[in-house]
Amino acid sequence: MRKMLAAAVVLLLAGTANAHEVWIERDGAGPARIYLGEPDQPPVPGGDPEFAKLKAPHLLQAATGPMVRRAGHIEVAVPPGDVRAWDDAVFAPWGEKGAREGVVYYARAGRAEARATLPMEIAPVTAGANRFRLSRNDRPVAGAEVKLIHPDRTTASLITDADGVVTIVPKGPGRHLLTASLKEGADQLGGETVQTVYRIATTSFVAE
Repeated sequence: MRKMLAAAVVLLLAGTANAHEVWIERDGAGPARIYLGEPDQPPVPGGDPEFAKLKAPHLLQAATGPMVRRAGHIEVAVPPGDVRAWDDAVFAPWGEKGAREGVVYYARAGRAEARATLPMEIAPVTAGANRFRLSRNDRPVAGAEVKLIHPDRTTASLITDADGVVTIVPKGPGRHLLTASLKEGADQLGGETVQTVYRIATTSFVAE
């Protein structure tokens, strides 16, 4: 009975970690807002139940102010331009010994810069473009699913071509979100070796 309960807990945690995403929203040159949740679902009042686990995401650029916790997101002032962050400590590794799993999140807001600087990133092919490349360690990822979430939370599924590129069609003005995930082998997470790592990347942008 205890083994069945433990297995159920592991499956629940794995499902939660893989269903959730970290993403960034930014309006103009205003502060960045960093979220943890399910972006294709209606917002939860006060934030997603797992939001408390998002404690201190790592920004690639130096912040110009402190991180401030709001209802459902972390707010931080950053320099002008695209914003990038990553976090490997949202969910602690889970699973039995020898079959441990973990998750790393990579997030970006904006499409002004046609380059990838995160270990995994969805970046525009050219500045402001509707063509995006999914890369892992600067190498394009072919044949991967990229989900596009429209402002009304409807979604479209796209597959990267041989160059890791997808072409999107924005659904009217407003904020759009691209998300992709990769399943990889052993790595160090949370001070321990895990046998499986899920890497989840998001990029948000505003279409006029």
